[in-house]
Amino acid sequence: MALKKIYAFACLACSAFALLSNAQAQQVEGIAAIVNDSPITTVDVRNRMRLILDAASVQLSEEALQRVQEQALDGLVDETLQLQQAQEFDLEIDAGEVDAALSDIAARNGSTLEEISQELAQSGVDVETLRQQIRAEIAWQTLVNGRYRSRVRISDQQIDLALQRYALSAAQTQYRVAEILVEIPSAGNEEQAIGVVRAIYEQLNQGIPFPALAQQFSDAPSSSTGGDTGWLTTSQMRPQVLQVAQQMQSGQISNPIRVPGGVMIIAVIDKREGQSVEQYTLKQVTLTPSNITPERRQALTRALGRLEGCDSVEATLGAVDAAIVTDLGQISANALIPQVRNALADLEPGQASAPMETAAGIQSFILCDRSIGGPGVPSREQIEDQLIDQQVSLLARRWLRDLRRDAAVIYR
Repeated sequence: MALKKIYAFACLACSAFALLSNAQAQQVEGIAAIVNDSPITTVDVRNRMRLILDAASVQLSEEALQRVQEQALDGLVDETLQLQQAQEFDLEIDAGEVDAALSDIAARNGSTLEEISQELAQSGVDVETLRQQIRAEIAWQTLVNGRYRSRVRISDQQIDLALQRYALSAAQTQYRVAEILVEIPSAGNEEQAIGVVRAIYEQLNQGIPFPALAQQFSDAPSSSTGGDTGWLTTSQMRPQVLQVAQQMQSGQISNPIRVPGGVMIIAVIDKREGQSVEQYTLKQVTLTPSNITPERRQALTRALGRLEGCDSVEATLGAVDAAIVTDLGQISANALIPQVRNALADLEPGQASAPMETAAGIQSFILCDRSIGGPGVPSREQIEDQLIDQQVSLLARRWLRDLRRDAAVIYR
């Protein structure tokens, strides 16, 4: 739910707007839509189009310009609904919050507030257009977090499952992908989504950067980062997307990919071989060959059955005559012999492997913890944050969909 880097769309020469058809340019100024009695003017729509159209001298077709106009109006309708919700909850976004967000956007783009205002003015865009978009973004983010974030609960089992998926794909190719998702809100609106996708491809062909289009058009949570999803393992990718990405080279942009609920376009930024490795935190108990007797073997087996987690290892197993308990600390899976690695594969933390014959004697290994290590591998806390963000984003989209469904929207 981070603020979109809206400023990426503000660097527009006035000549781009002159490309609008005569019919569009000469239309009488008035009301483009009314959302629950709140008007959206044709000036609002044209100013938003100027924010969407990026880079001077872009020669878009009449059809593409029409789709940009539709997208601008749809975005304004959504923002109006979001601000109406903020008003309903007595939430006010003051000028200082908007200024702080603008300053952050400017800093990330190597610019200043003054330079943003100047470039907008040179493009004939009222700076309030950008401020209003940011105001709606802040208000919606605040509302969504207040309504949902405290309710979302991520269990240890969900985090463990995510970690296991990392482990399963540790040696597989990883992809850094940028994505644009155009949702199909309901049956019968697929043509509208396809129209947006066509407009995106036309603008890509004209040289408009993928991140800029992702920020403005994508319905995925990654829109705030220009569609960049970061490094993904194969288990984290949609099957339909993975199948396409495996056939692509770095720098390529895909054809449309039909996914559940929408249409997706991806760009493969980079690929790398899997570099993450499963890590085990282990203790071991050993009966050396000279100390093995049937009685001690049985005593070790009984003691392993009484074990209650890693904290009880020394007390429980150390009581077995001649048993040697060793804290091995953290060891990479690839540093273990296959016999031990296989014995640990199905264990939960706190469990011990069955006694096994090794060159050192009779041994059992106690799994205290398992984790994934390597470049870009998230911690448990980061995984929890990712899962929370995913659920909150899904709930936010459903809320906005319900607001659209229940709203009285009149298009002029």
